[in-house]
Amino acid sequence: MLDRTPIYSLEASGADYRLVRNALRFITEEARMQPDVEEIAAAIGVTSAELTSLFRRWCGLTPKAFLQAVTLDLARRFLDEGMPLLDCALELGLSGPSRLHDLFVTHEAISPGEYKTGGAGLVIVYDFVPSPFGTALVMLNERGLCGLAFADETGEQAAFDDMTRRWPRAEYRRDPARVKPVAVRIFNSASWQPDQPLKVFLIGTDFEVRVWETLLGIPLGKTTTYSTIANRIEKPKAARAVGAAVGRNPISFVVPCHRVLGKSGALTGYHWGLTRKRAMLGWEAGKSAE
Repeated sequence: MLDRTPIYSLEASGADYRLVRNALRFITEEARMQPDVEEIAAAIGVTSAELTSLFRRWCGLTPKAFLQAVTLDLARRFLDEGMPLLDCALELGLSGPSRLHDLFVTHEAISPGEYKTGGAGLVIVYDFVPSPFGTALVMLNERGLCGLAFADETGEQAAFDDMTRRWPRAEYRRDPARVKPVAVRIFNSASWQPDQPLKVFLIGTDFEVRVWETLLGIPLGKTTTYSTIANRIEKPKAARAVGAAVGRNPISFVVPCHRVLGKSGALTGYHWGLTRKRAMLGWEAGKSAE
């Protein structure tokens, strides 16, 4: 039977994200001035009440609380003292989480022999769908979710090309009917249940898969560093290689590479843009406070 689960909530969330992205850009540019709600609202062309409603609808936080969750400059002195990022957010005035959600997943990985073929024999279905972080490219094969990328306006082809270069010999078929219910599960936190895990299929080198498996162990609301991951996989001198593997993570958000920070607590790079990384951390702060 065709899944007719409505996806309108994701479409609305995607429209919200376009305004949130503009707000985040303004905040980043004006961080030293610590703009208030009225200034941020004026910069993106809405009223302060509309801005507050937007953020509550999108991530469950007020604009002020959201800024506290994602603006690292406000937490710099705490991070320098070794305080975890979530504790910094609490210190800066966020209410503590009463319960935590997480995206429960099971996973398997491609074999070394399969990986060397460049994806030959794999049939990957895909579609572009709205998400809380802009347009998402969702890719599936018979063994699970194998790709999740993001595209800004007019960037869908670039995102698709970026992903297909990873597995150049796979066969790709656009299939909205198969992708839609998976997209709803990924971005609707109410469906994150331990007894109904989302299955993901990791396609990469042995080293990359070990790094990605470690990323899956970072809880929502928590962060880690490249050097910590290197220690966990017993490669303490491989922090730079870990960073490269994190950057090649093909399943963004679900395999939470956005929760990895630099040693000093800085956001550092993100394949799909630092603005989107800030948005994900703030959105998750809202979910963990529900």
